[in-house]
Amino acid sequence: MKALIHITLKEGILDPQGKTIHHALQTLGFTAMAEVRTGKLIEISLAGLDHGGAAAVVEEACRKLLANPVMENYSYSIVE
Repeated sequence: MKALIHITLKEGILDPQGKTIHHALQTLGFTAMAEVRTGKLIEISLAGLDHGGAAAVVEEACRKLLANPVMENYSYSIVE
């Protein structure tokens, strides 16, 4: 079983990496892209847990370590 955790910056938080990518894309001619926001994907393999147990462990890990709740939003999915 795996957990796929998506972490993104909250709206209003400056995203310099997103701005750099946006600028590079415009330079390459991708002018239709109005904004780029970046984030990160964390993939964790889990063993010995059912779906509910895995979700509880991942939720706690996100709250305690993986995401900064002041600046970031997170979501996750548990996949087989």
